[in-house]
Amino acid sequence: MAEPIQINARVRVPERAQALKAVRSGGPGGQNVNKVSSKAELRIDLALIEGLDEGALARLRHLVRNQVDSEGVWILTSDRFRDLPKNIEDARAKAAAVIAQALQVPKQRTKTRPTKGSQERRIEAKKRTGTIKAGRKGAWD
Repeated sequence: MAEPIQINARVRVPERAQALKAVRSGGPGGQNVNKVSSKAELRIDLALIEGLDEGALARLRHLVRNQVDSEGVWILTSDRFRDLPKNIEDARAKAAAVIAQALQVPKQRTKTRPTKGSQERRIEAKKRTGTIKAGRKGAWD
């Protein structure tokens, strides 16, 4: 069984939330690809991750929305390397990185208004363009 994935001091993915499976992989490896299951498939039950608040869980669900099955299990795969132990570690690292990203609270955007100068420059540019187009009117008659 896989050991828990520790994200930070309070957030971790326990063993019971993880399921690991080795599957056959494509890619480099020659005939070895047809014989050895070197691709790692890591399944993480999002509801069993410890230490996530509702906001972080919602952000995580949004980040992995295309990798979640109907039961709410997040499916990660890794076939970057030719051997299974490296691919398992790679899948665990991917999971840790995405969960850490979900823990970051996005900065709220503060509403700003355009400056008086930028409004005037915009209007002047529009007038210039209009003048250029108006000048074309009589040329083709």
